[in-house]
Amino acid sequence: MENYQKTNFSIKTWAEEDRPREKMQLKGKQALSDAELIAILMGSGNRELSAVALAQKILCTVDNDLNELGKKTIRELMKFKGIGEAKAISIIAACELGRRRQTTDIKQRPQIKSSRDAYNILAQQLRDLPHEEFWILLLNRSNKVISKEMISVGGVTGTVVDAKIIFKRALLGNATSIILCHNHPSGTLRPSQADIDITKKLKQAGQTLEIMVVDHLIISELGYYSFADEGML
Repeated sequence: MENYQKTNFSIKTWAEEDRPREKMQLKGKQALSDAELIAILMGSGNRELSAVALAQKILCTVDNDLNELGKKTIRELMKFKGIGEAKAISIIAACELGRRRQTTDIKQRPQIKSSRDAYNILAQQLRDLPHEEFWILLLNRSNKVISKEMISVGGVTGTVVDAKIIFKRALLGNATSIILCHNHPSGTLRPSQADIDITKKLKQAGQTLEIMVVDHLIISELGYYSFADEGML
């Protein structure tokens, strides 16, 4: 059971690594205690207790059982000094989201086993557009899709591709590999010299960062072209 102490010091006076929000940014959400997470929801405590100490006090009344905390009503939470209606609602809403997450089935991420799999994921967004867009698929070690990300929107004949943006997205998404993709509104599936050059550039950048570029698809209303299938990678 966590002990709470009275303090007249604002959280703002604490060491940065001890403040809940900053601690989450520096160390990740797993590093925070239940009280610190609740303190982030509340934002502030009262004149006698910091937000963390007030959260610890609330948790003590339910034996640190989050399931019991989730059963509290707005009025019950408002009995604690420093907890108004808005804070009480925030706590209850967070508990309800946690409950719903537990009852939600985890969706299976699609796995990329071929260029066709990647095409099927992106074709709906790109096939019929009157302008060019550049997208990437972020993949994990099992070649399962972490996310699909739009990088840029251009005109009829091209779009700007920034390697820094692509690999920043890949790093933030913890991707181990990526698939590049853009469309040709003209309908042609033949890669331009600019397409070939940017593919080589991004492949080299990925090798430096240990994020492999495993394919580059060109999509049009006629189908798709795969750099990997055509031996262009």
